[in-house]
Amino acid sequence: MTVAEVTVAEVMAELAALEDPKIRAVNARHGDDHGVNLGALRALAKRLKTQQELARRLWETGDTAARLLALLICRPKAFERDELDALVREAGAPKVHDWLVNYVVKKSPHAEELRQAWLADPDPVVASAGWALTTERVAKKPAGLDLAGLLDVIEAEMKGAPDRLQWAMNHCLAQIGIEHPGHRARAVGIGERLEVLKDYPVSPGCTSPYAPVWIEEMVRRRDGA
Repeated sequence: MTVAEVTVAEVMAELAALEDPKIRAVNARHGDDHGVNLGALRALAKRLKTQQELARRLWETGDTAARLLALLICRPKAFERDELDALVREAGAPKVHDWLVNYVVKKSPHAEELRQAWLADPDPVVASAGWALTTERVAKKPAGLDLAGLLDVIEAEMKGAPDRLQWAMNHCLAQIGIEHPGHRARAVGIGERLEVLKDYPVSPGCTSPYAPVWIEEMVRRRDGA
């Protein structure tokens, strides 16, 4: 069977064969309803190579593993702005949402327009995508961003935000503190006052997502202290 001859049914059968109940149980704790090892999924994507039409049809199945595979074999710049907006609203599973934003939207010529639109969206999951794109700009293209204004919003809204939106805003807070020394003290201060994710369980050797600790550790690593 050549790559060109692969059908959606054949791919779905292969995904079903990769299903592992133990992996599904672990993923379920994070809100992701699939049981496919991500290494195996990436290997399948590497074999299929880029196939935009197949990616669209796999997404349409609504199956989480199929959607993750679709995001690995799609052509990010082939999506129109409104299509990306629709995809982020129907992504569902957190892993699908994260991969869509990181692997597709960030590479799109529509990313900045969508960032601005999504930041103000009433749907907290869509808004979290806007914050993820903003965090990317804070790190890589901060020119033109109102960092003080972003900190104002974070200070006012992060404490009471739903989980996924709160996580995205917290990441932006930490990134501002890490990348921009002039705003670092305020970013740390906001984190200390709000105490968001302060008690989040962290595995040995991993950095806490609590912004003051995260900022301190990343700055220490970068400065070689």
